[in-house]
Amino acid sequence: MKHLFALNKYLSKYKWHILLGIVFVSIYRFCSILIPQTIRDALDFVFAKVEENKTVGNAAGSFTELYGSDILYYSVKMIGFALVMGVFMYLMRQTIIVMSRLIEYDLRKEIYGHYQKLDSAFYKRNKTGDLMSRITEDVSKVRMYLGPALLYGINLIALFVIVIIAMFKVSPTLSFYTLIPLPFLSISIYYVSRIINKKSEAIQIQLAKLTSISQEVYSGIRVVKSYVKTNEFLTFFDNESETFKQKSLDLARVNALFFPLMILLIGLSTLLTIYMGGILVSRGEITNGNIAEFIIYVNYLTWPFTSIGWIASLIQQAEASQKRINEFLETEPAMQNQEQLNIPLKGKIVFENVSFTYKDSGIKALDNISFKVEEGQKLAIVGLTASGKSTIADLLLRTYNIDQGQILVDDIPIEQHALSHLRKSIGYVPQDVFLFSDTIQNNISFGVGEMSSSDIEQIAKHVAVHDDIIGFPEKYQTIVGERGVSLSGGQKQRISIARALIKDPAIVILDDSLSAVDTKTEQKINNYLENELKGRTSIVITHRLSSLHSYDHIIVLDEGKIIEEGSHQQLIALNGQYADMLDKQKYEYTT
Repeated sequence: MKHLFALNKYLSKYKWHILLGIVFVSIYRFCSILIPQTIRDALDFVFAKVEENKTVGNAAGSFTELYGSDILYYSVKMIGFALVMGVFMYLMRQTIIVMSRLIEYDLRKEIYGHYQKLDSAFYKRNKTGDLMSRITEDVSKVRMYLGPALLYGINLIALFVIVIIAMFKVSPTLSFYTLIPLPFLSISIYYVSRIINKKSEAIQIQLAKLTSISQEVYSGIRVVKSYVKTNEFLTFFDNESETFKQKSLDLARVNALFFPLMILLIGLSTLLTIYMGGILVSRGEITNGNIAEFIIYVNYLTWPFTSIGWIASLIQQAEASQKRINEFLETEPAMQNQEQLNIPLKGKIVFENVSFTYKDSGIKALDNISFKVEEGQKLAIVGLTASGKSTIADLLLRTYNIDQGQILVDDIPIEQHALSHLRKSIGYVPQDVFLFSDTIQNNISFGVGEMSSSDIEQIAKHVAVHDDIIGFPEKYQTIVGERGVSLSGGQKQRISIARALIKDPAIVILDDSLSAVDTKTEQKINNYLENELKGRTSIVITHRLSSLHSYDHIIVLDEGKIIEEGSHQQLIALNGQYADMLDKQKYEYTT
């Protein structure tokens, strides 16, 4: 259970729930043993009076008339104990089960909060379905340990202590024979629980795989349908589901063998109780009522000891699930705040001999890059695909740490700026536009919270998307669907630009953000950006070179290195790769 020790902080937080739960369980179980003792007294009373009547006769009246009030007393007494048990059963569930729900809530919040702290490399290594499985299915398995397993475990311990004491007070000999099967039960639980743990972990891993497959297919359903691959994916999912079914059946077979074994051992205890009890009664060591009392005690132990297998199964499943949860919770984000510098950014950016390699793939994205952007200047980054352009944006946002060199923002190493402050000061439009399944208005105002409708409409007009929006039936209250599926590529890009600019950032980074718009719309947006970006440091990553004549500086990347740099006119005069790319684009537009 070493992985479950991570939950101790929550158990400490809700210690009063546990302590009260233990008290309520103990009272509940103490009342429960009073019922068989009352039945014992009632039976002994009846047997004694029957023998007495056989000896002296029954001239005074019938047995019911003579002893009905006494029998009624014992009946009311048992009903009273049952009612008290019901009250404390309610209270123990209100403490321990409620505690498990509170911890489930806290654990999900902790996992969700930790997910948001982790860096981009983590999300590239792990599938979304696996992340979802750990925060849903695995947490549910852990809650079953914290709630039902803990409740029945405490119940079992309290019952075992109270019943064993009561049994040995009556007859140590009969108690010994009654409890003979229990060591065999303990041994079987030990071995079977190890098997359950291994099978439970395999099941959770396979379930995470199924969740990942489902999530990917649902997200890319348009691609799947357009390539007519629905049957192939269905077959693949069926095969993985069959694997999950077989693993689940393997666990079910273990449980199916385990429970009958325990019932057999408990049944053996009942037979031993009746057999040895009869012998002891014949010797005069115990009464007939004691046999009935012991049979009820054995029946009391039947469900709790039978539930040991179920509790063991829950604990082993929770152990496997908590191990998977801990794997992510123990993952530290690569991006750590070295200092909490929150000074307003002006926008000066310097790259000094920066090199960077993606750890997972081993691809060297940047190789000894150096350039400077003064406050308020505009830098364009161009180059062929996979030349390292987007990596520069990622490093400025500190989604990755550099391997060599130094990045300065306002002459201060970027690591010294507080992460949240740095990112709030940058308006970023990524190449892969992402919109939330929410209204257009909320997507635009995402980075700033509440904004007036007029401000949102104004920014939408500047990026040439207002006319598109008012053409929708719900206008700015239109729900865009998951990842903006209901919008065109150009509409998503323009809304993303509006979202970046509305927060009035000191630095603006546009990563190929106009690739999906037509030339006329692009010109309109560029005219706005020409004025809007004045006074702001802006970095534009683009494949379209015709609009770069007004940029202060342009760098051309190839295989992670700067091969050319200068102004638009200077690069044309070099007659190198930039001029070649520009000529090819002019040829494409004219043809």
